[in-house]
Amino acid sequence: MDFSFTDEQQQLRRTVRQFAEGEILPHVMEWDETAHFPEDLFPKLGDLGLLGVIFPDKLGGSALGYIEYVTVIEELARVDGSVGLSVAAHNSLCTNHIYKFGTDAQRQKYIPGLAQGKMLGAWSLTEPGAGSDAGGTRTMAVRADGGWVINGSKTFTTNGHSAGVCVAMAVTEKDKASHGISAFIVERGTPGFRAGKKENKLGMRASETSEVIFTDCHVPAENLLGEPGKGFVNSLQILDGGRISIAALALGIAQGALEAATKYAKQRRQFGQPISEFQGIQFKLADMATQVEAARALTYRVAWMADHGDMRHTKESAMAKLFTSEVAVRVANEAVQVFGGYGYVKDYPAEKYYRDAKLCTIGEGTSEIQRLVIARQLLGKKA
Repeated sequence: MDFSFTDEQQQLRRTVRQFAEGEILPHVMEWDETAHFPEDLFPKLGDLGLLGVIFPDKLGGSALGYIEYVTVIEELARVDGSVGLSVAAHNSLCTNHIYKFGTDAQRQKYIPGLAQGKMLGAWSLTEPGAGSDAGGTRTMAVRADGGWVINGSKTFTTNGHSAGVCVAMAVTEKDKASHGISAFIVERGTPGFRAGKKENKLGMRASETSEVIFTDCHVPAENLLGEPGKGFVNSLQILDGGRISIAALALGIAQGALEAATKYAKQRRQFGQPISEFQGIQFKLADMATQVEAARALTYRVAWMADHGDMRHTKESAMAKLFTSEVAVRVANEAVQVFGGYGYVKDYPAEKYYRDAKLCTIGEGTSEIQRLVIARQLLGKKA
């Protein structure tokens, strides 16, 4: 087993870290406080190839693998989870759904612009009454005028306000339950398609999360994505990769919290010495670092599996997402404790890591859903 990174992978990490610390870090608290989505940042991310990491160069992508993709998301989230989240949803949900299940014409039409940062992507599955039970989708699409007319609404859509293209799930055959859900590509500006309420969130505040609403929204027949009735099944396959990106997101947040706590412990003095000299603080840091490394091993292992296309990784991606997201919450919590009273105020970074981490246990399948996925895989049950 080879746990080393290539020179190219190490250079990629340095490049993304330098970008994150130079272009993102100076604005983190301002963006968080105002819930500002830094839309002008994304063309720069596109120029670096970070919006098309896992897509072939013939489609404008960087032609890299999931190891590199995890590296990108980890390094962005180490500085700001919000940017990492938006990049992850763009890559592994919207663009990847088009890449994996789209026609050649759909790939040629949409992926180059998405991969190069000319437009953002959004992916809409969740509804107000269909969260963990995504099979309970109520948004409807009916055939009409050589295409489809969609009516309904989605919630918790990352990049929902700014996306140039949205992949959305809608019921096309009501009597077939989850096997009657299809996927559609909907372009920004399509009549009847609009963004709704932008959520005011606990954390990840610089990442857009909003409703998207369909009111007699007509999309052409060629915008059906994948086979009719396979949208939900395909979504579950997309979420295998999406959960890897959330594991990477959680890993970056946990790493950032650990580094902040370690730095602070060396600087903060109590009783005539740095608090890093106290065994109680040392034990906290040791436990935090050990958990982060265990999470890193799980996350990079499943990324390696994803790079070997013949290896199914549904169980492993759920394990990585479950473990790493819960590690991020524990590590961020301990970081606040190391900072003490200063961990509770916005002059220091600990409280933001704490707020951001919690989403990782909820988005793209709650921790409870991950446990169901893992158990079903272990027991040989159908998803």
